[in-house]
Amino acid sequence: MFTKKITLVLFVFVALFIFNGTLFAQEKAFPKKGEGITLFLKRHNRVGKEYHDEFVKLNKTKLGNGNSLKMGVKYQLPPLKGAAATVARKPNYEPLFGKEMAEYKVTSSELKGCCFYLVSGHGGPDPGAIGKMGNVELHEDEYAYDVMLRLARNLLMRGAKVHIIIQDAKDGIRNDKFLKNSKRETCMGDPIPFNQFRRLEQRCDKINSLFKKDKEVYKRAIFMHIDSRSKSHQTDVFFYYQDKNSESKHLSKTMKSTFEHKYNRHQPGRGFTGTVGQRGLYVLRKTTPPSVFVELGNIQNSFDQKRFILSDNRQALANWLCEGFITDYKRYRKKLK
Repeated sequence: MFTKKITLVLFVFVALFIFNGTLFAQEKAFPKKGEGITLFLKRHNRVGKEYHDEFVKLNKTKLGNGNSLKMGVKYQLPPLKGAAATVARKPNYEPLFGKEMAEYKVTSSELKGCCFYLVSGHGGPDPGAIGKMGNVELHEDEYAYDVMLRLARNLLMRGAKVHIIIQDAKDGIRNDKFLKNSKRETCMGDPIPFNQFRRLEQRCDKINSLFKKDKEVYKRAIFMHIDSRSKSHQTDVFFYYQDKNSESKHLSKTMKSTFEHKYNRHQPGRGFTGTVGQRGLYVLRKTTPPSVFVELGNIQNSFDQKRFILSDNRQALANWLCEGFITDYKRYRKKLK
């Protein structure tokens, strides 16, 4: 009997060890231009000779001369160990939000059963539209990304499943007025291509691949951008929906109604001139889940710029978008009854 118990315990231990080893060994990533093994591993929180040696063993057939990294090759990462592994598996913890905001608390189940695909516009080699405030450049991709992270955190806190499609491992949620531009962004770990068509295709393919696997009943995608028009052209937030997709249209209209209500409450008498319309954008045509494409304003207009550079305003945008999703999900549930 005692021997059987030992055998059973050993079997379970070995099974768990193999399972965990397999799980973490599957993590892969592409190197960035100019990276060697040390910098590549450091970017993925793996520092030290042990990680270096294990990486070489795992990828010996893929490495170049002198164990150099090849661009366009996806390398297998060694499993995280110790405290780093604990953090990686920690529940209610998203490192992309930054150290101060990474931990979050699920405060409600309003969006339980929902899955969201969040895409901030441009990124990587493409900063998107560039505005100016004094001598400081305002890059579309940085401000759209910050609002998107705040929205992701809000959705998670309400019980939703969230896929952050465009990612920057370093930025996190920032409260600065002027957000520094970088080219670090990836499409869930994959380098963002220089070619515009390939960039758009990449993010659509990623969403559609995840969509096929996700089992949630309510699945929605959002694409977040900041428009660029003449400096004198002040605009409110506006929304585009997919052609011949009633759920996408419902969602866009719900978002607009939410923003109208918020403006009437917080700035009575101002009015809200944001619009809803159908537009044949590539990402709307090629994305499977019902989607909304959001333009947060005109990055060239001094009035609109205040909507992006103040962190409280970026948070308000995220809060209102989250409320729009909650309202639309409630409508969807009633429809199913």
